[in-house]
Amino acid sequence: MSPSGRPWFLSLIFLLGMGMASDRINCPSRCSCQYLEVNCTGQQLQEFPVDIPLDTRQLILAGNNISYLPAVELSFLADLVYLDCRKNLLGDDLDFTFIGMAKLVYLDLSFNNLTQVTLSTFSHLLSLVVLKISDNPNLVAIEKDAFANNTWLRHLDVSRTGLTFLDTSTVRDLPKLRLLGLSDNLWHCNCSFLDFITWMTESNVHFPDADNITCYTPEGLRALRMPAVEAQLHFSCLTQLYKQDYVFLCLVGFCIFLAGTMAAWLAGICAVIYEVHASKGEEEEEEEEEDTA
Repeated sequence: MSPSGRPWFLSLIFLLGMGMASDRINCPSRCSCQYLEVNCTGQQLQEFPVDIPLDTRQLILAGNNISYLPAVELSFLADLVYLDCRKNLLGDDLDFTFIGMAKLVYLDLSFNNLTQVTLSTFSHLLSLVVLKISDNPNLVAIEKDAFANNTWLRHLDVSRTGLTFLDTSTVRDLPKLRLLGLSDNLWHCNCSFLDFITWMTESNVHFPDADNITCYTPEGLRALRMPAVEAQLHFSCLTQLYKQDYVFLCLVGFCIFLAGTMAAWLAGICAVIYEVHASKGEEEEEEEEEDTA
């Protein structure tokens, strides 16, 4: 019996219940908390907040100065489905950051300092439906198949970044994709980009702000919208040859010439050898006829 007269296990259950209750009402400093939601918007936070309740479903960190997201602390928030980190200072060290967040559905990383998206950046977000990485002016590369594991992705926004190229398979192989933001990027509309432009015109995906999905380079195509560019690229890419094409054709021609020369040389040698053997055979026959005579 405990000093209060209650059995010890009842006291233990009471204490555990108090601990769980206090955990539910804990709220990070300078943040506001409601049921399953923590909101730290615009609090000038320099680091990821501590003491976030473990049952949090929605976490809003928008408008701060956070430059790093700790993977361990995030993994404790296993039930998190909504994470808003827009307008922070997050950089290019996000690989494996979201490794323990399989339930996350919404992720906003817009207005940050991302430089690239690799195969390891979002590969563990198996339930992701909305991903916003727009307004990252230093984002210059998204690896091919970077979203291969995000098969539930419906809304992807990469507008207003430093992207010049995007491999077609990176978005074409997303079966649920319905909304793709591509406006105000530095698209380089060359023959390598023709496949992507063709996919845009033929797909059922909606492209918001389509009037601002234009070419940045080359100079002759600058500010032209993608559908208008497709016809020009089809013509130029199928009828014009570039320096590397001429080099390739010259190499092929040289190889054909060399192969023909070698074949002719070998044929000549074979003919000479045949003639030598034939003449020797005739001489031997004549000698045999003289001997028999």
